[in-house]
Amino acid sequence: MEKKKLNSFMLAGIGSDVGKSILAAAFCRILKQDGYHPAPFKAQNMALNSYATPEGLEIGRAQAVQAEAAGVPCHTDMNPLLLKPSSEHTSQVVLLGKPIGDRNAYEYFRKEGREELRKVVNESYNRLATRYNPIVMEGAGSISEINLRDVDLVNMPMAKHAGADVFLVADIDRGGVFASVYGSILLQTPEERSLIKGIIINKFRGDIRLFESGIKMIEDLCKVPVLGVVPYYKGIYIEEEDSVMLESKNREAIAGKINIAVILLRHLSNFTDFNVLERDERVHLYYTNNVNEIAKADIVLLPGSKNTLDDLYELRCNGVVQAILKAHREGATIMGICGGYQMMGLEVRDPDGVEGSFKLLPGLGLLPVITTMQGDKVTRQVNFTFDESDTVCKGYEIHMGRSVPAGGFSPSPLNKLEDGREDGYRNGRKCMGTYIHGILDNQSFIDFLLKPYADKLEQQTFDYATFKEEQYDKLAEHVRKHINMPLLYKILERND
Repeated sequence: MEKKKLNSFMLAGIGSDVGKSILAAAFCRILKQDGYHPAPFKAQNMALNSYATPEGLEIGRAQAVQAEAAGVPCHTDMNPLLLKPSSEHTSQVVLLGKPIGDRNAYEYFRKEGREELRKVVNESYNRLATRYNPIVMEGAGSISEINLRDVDLVNMPMAKHAGADVFLVADIDRGGVFASVYGSILLQTPEERSLIKGIIINKFRGDIRLFESGIKMIEDLCKVPVLGVVPYYKGIYIEEEDSVMLESKNREAIAGKINIAVILLRHLSNFTDFNVLERDERVHLYYTNNVNEIAKADIVLLPGSKNTLDDLYELRCNGVVQAILKAHREGATIMGICGGYQMMGLEVRDPDGVEGSFKLLPGLGLLPVITTMQGDKVTRQVNFTFDESDTVCKGYEIHMGRSVPAGGFSPSPLNKLEDGREDGYRNGRKCMGTYIHGILDNQSFIDFLLKPYADKLEQQTFDYATFKEEQYDKLAEHVRKHINMPLLYKILERND
């Protein structure tokens, strides 16, 4: 029996990092469990962690995670506009999955040309709304930046276009929740205020009974119901896209396990490449640019970078390059992914200034390849095999450069793609590079990577796909327990 049509709804933030993305993933899974066919939508996202859709286009990682929680394939319509910061003031603009150039903040937020972008994001929402029920929309930052109201594409103007119900999400862990909720509502226009149908208090710590009077106070002040108070969760692991999450990662080696060091880059991107290894009990994974900690690693991973040349220059200045080369000489495995693979070569060239001011830098010299940065970005999902194995693995590519063997060196690909192309370079058993993000989501490849250290292995292999499904269900259970779902459905069902 087909479910009743629900109104779209938006999780709008009273500030950034209040947990909107995770809550959106939770609601996508809850709605799926309850028999609906939801899909996520965020008109504009800003993140270095991105993902390639089945069509080979680029979207924010958070919307890919939310789509996975909803059980639907990700699509550019779920995140039509992606900003990938390349410096403090400049971002690469990705529109409908394809880069259209770099913009500084002033250029991007001016009114000229804004309506063209608004038309694109509105049309993306319209297409989604014809295919899914309901659309779980996510706002960006704070809805109270009234100085940006005229150029805002993602918060209340987007909710107005969609006729969406808006639920404010407040982070109580920061303090000041009463003022921030009340002030955020008062700063909206009457039309915008009419869209706000509920408040969700997130990241609560302590005994919820002590906040019961606070709930009533907020409802009396704001004339809007509090849908729930969601406690800070532990023991649930959902992929995060914000680099601030790196601050909570391990930073040192430990004894008794295979130590894997991920080099901490200033412009590190797609750190979700290492999520599986973080959960694998056979290994200890940590992020570092400390030369002493690099020396303790059995495996050193060079991650992706939004600015390969800048990061390579910094690694040369701070002694990390020398530490990696020393680790390699002493028997450690060195593997680079995307930008990290480019750094492992002989040279990285940027004759057209695609990334910035460096025209050429020497690489680590571990792989006999030369990389040239080019303006056309490669984005695609791929199936591949490796090491003469018949096991088909999955991953995706997002990169600007092209890497080829230097003169006099034959190809030595790490991977063979199903369409006949080759990827990466392998220089012996313990030195390799690849353009494929998500390569470490494949258990067979992890086993290949860890095999030289079999004497340290005791734990069984780790099924990441099953693990992620379990985590989405745990997250849904946690949020469902603390949200008044009957009230939520009553609000969403009011429009036929």
